[in-house]
Amino acid sequence: MNERIRTGPTVTVHIALLRAVNLPAHNKVAMSELRALATDLGFTEARTLLQSGNLVFRSDVTGVKLERVLETEARKRLGLDTHFIVRTARQWNAIVAGNPLPMEARQDPAHLVVMVCKDLVPKTVKITGARREIVRPRGREIYVYYPDGIGVSRLKIDVCGTARNWNTVLKLAALTGA
Repeated sequence: MNERIRTGPTVTVHIALLRAVNLPAHNKVAMSELRALATDLGFTEARTLLQSGNLVFRSDVTGVKLERVLETEARKRLGLDTHFIVRTARQWNAIVAGNPLPMEARQDPAHLVVMVCKDLVPKTVKITGARREIVRPRGREIYVYYPDGIGVSRLKIDVCGTARNWNTVLKLAALTGA
C-alpha cells in the first residue's frame, strides 16, 4: 500500500536532505522525481535545490516518522536506497544562527560544511585523520572547516549524516521563507 500523508491546517516547512545521491554510478535520482514523490505523498510546495538531494516542502507530519515515510517510499517508488535527514525550517534557522565558525562562514563559505546527522552527535564521536580541519559538534550537527578543501582531506567522522557547504545551507534557509 502506498502511503500518503494528509496535510492539514497546521503545516510546517521542512528540509529533507538525501544522503549520498547522484554520485558517479550511485543512487541516481532526478530532482523532478523527488518533487513528484513529495507531491504524491501529499506534501505541498515541494521544491529542490541543486542536484545533491535537497528537498523543501510543507507537511504536518514531522520528525522520525517523516524520515521513515520518505525512505520507504523512495525505495519503493524510485528504487532509491538512502537516508533522508529532515529538519524543520525553525531547526534549520537554528543551525544557521548556531554556527560556531562565523569568520570562516564569511571569509570562505565554500570550505565550511555542516554535517546534518540522523541522531544526536555523541560527545565521544570518533573523529580521525584531521590535519588542519576545524571540527565543532553541536547537537545533531557537526560544523567542519576544510581550509585545504574537502578533496584533499583525510578527515573521517563516524556518524550517519550528510554534509552541505555553507553557501547551500544559506540557500536552503532562504528557500524555507522563514
